[in-house]
Amino acid sequence: MPFKPADNPKCPKCGKSVYAAEERLAGGFKWHKMCFKCDMCNKMVDSTNAATHEAHLYCKQCHGKKFGPKGYGFGGGAGALSMDTGERLGNKECEMSNKPSMAGVGGGSSGIGPKCPRCGNAVYDAERAIGINTPWHKSCFKCKNCGKAVDSSTAAFHDEEVYDKNCYHKLFGPHGKI
Repeated sequence: MPFKPADNPKCPKCGKSVYAAEERLAGGFKWHKMCFKCDMCNKMVDSTNAATHEAHLYCKQCHGKKFGPKGYGFGGGAGALSMDTGERLGNKECEMSNKPSMAGVGGGSSGIGPKCPRCGNAVYDAERAIGINTPWHKSCFKCKNCGKAVDSSTAAFHDEEVYDKNCYHKLFGPHGKI
């Protein structure tokens, strides 16, 4: 039986009651301090690197491996091709998706506050892209065309979407003979 935040004040990991002195919050759930660790790699997490999925807690790295986009261009570094599915860490099923991940504390659309233009979920200060007036998740603030991460100095906007300056000029800049 899956845990639901509203009808179960117990820790989703161990199923025991959580008292205020030992509680950690993520994804609308209360966790024990010692249960607040990644389901895949078993590392302790904190509010800056916690991600939840169906009452399971992950560090952002493992959440990205298990639920994030896969394929060329989504590697771990510059020019990397990552085919790591996290199997060695206990990940048996991998979802293939190009949808932005729901990483971050309280990443659901039911959250209170401004909504991200890309995914429509609440944007909390800890996960907000810096340097722009419209609230975006850091993980969503990337070029719609190529997926490259952008910041306030490399972003260009068109029809409420964000592009890196190179893609913006290719798609919407002047074309033709001079």
